Amino acid sequence: MRSTTVPHRTPDRGVTTTVTSAPPAPAGKDGLRRHSFAALGTECLILFVCPEPTRAAVFTAAAQRWTLAFEAKYSRFRPDSLVGRINAAAGKTAVELDEEAAQLFDLAGQLTQLTGGILDATALPLLRLWNYRSASPRLPSDTEIEAARRLVGWNKVHRSPGRLFLPEPGMGLDLGGFGKEYAVDAVIEIARAHGIERALVDFGHDVRVLGHPDDGPWWRIGVEDPDAPGQSWATLGLTNRAIATSGDYIRGFTINGRRYGHILDLRTGLPVANGCRSVTVVAGSCLEAGTLSTTAFVQGPGEGLRLIESSFGAEGCLRTVNATLQSRGFFALRCDQA
Repeated sequence: MRSTTVPHRTPDRGVTTTVTSAPPAPAGKDGLRRHSFAALGTECLILFVCPEPTRAAVFTAAAQRWTLAFEAKYSRFRPDSLVGRINAAAGKTAVELDEEAAQLFDLAGQLTQLTGGILDATALPLLRLWNYRSASPRLPSDTEIEAARRLVGWNKVHRSPGRLFLPEPGMGLDLGGFGKEYAVDAVIEIARAHGIERALVDFGHDVRVLGHPDDGPWWRIGVEDPDAPGQSWATLGLTNRAIATSGDYIRGFTINGRRYGHILDLRTGLPVANGCRSVTVVAGSCLEAGTLSTTAFVQGPGEGLRLIESSFGAEGCLRTVNATLQSRGFFALRCDQA
């Protein structure tokens, strides 16, 4: 019995792109329709079961339209986005928010509190400093790191009804720590609203599944091997769950023989260097899975595994330089074991 396999890889983030909408491909022999488009700096893929071509087209158009609108509003790479305008106004003036934006920034503050500052949407000054995308990356000085750290902290953001203000020049917002996962969950809700009961939403390999495909009891999700990118070291069978991986083995730079990954510990202002290669978490929502995987990666193997095991409904696995640590229920999710 064959089910759909989606290789699960650490997500890529970068300059955003958009494409024109196209109808979903006709259902294949496995009963699945496929719709893909570029957004949020990555490939967005939707697999779903729907026998009605018209309803399938209406759903995919709605999902793509929502995703592109979300990107246009909240991408920090777009000067005309809301986040772009907030960043440009840092130290100058407050920017007005609609109700949706106010709720999203409320969520940003909650995630900072829940993770003890590990996830913080004001991290942009440090992200700019450790710019792994640069053609000539460099190591910032201690003075530069401390100056950037002083600009980071959600508690510095000024909020008033319908307004947000970054009080210091150089402050900046980046929702990349949770935006793509939030979008995956939103598209799953759009699927439900259109009567879609079996679907897989994969945005840059942050994945959430609904029900199961026609040809099997679960969606088969491959977990990428950090020692062999592009290959899976395990396959999980999931229904009505989400999966996210945090890892620094693809994005980063090397100077004088030392590699610096792209995930920063905002508490120190430095790239994470605790021996973790990747952390994969399965949870009820993509937002929860991504929040836990990133937090556990920054915390490190011992504390990170304890965090996952203490989170109701979550399972996870941490790959280090020389060990694989799994929560009690992670092994049970594997469908590649005899």
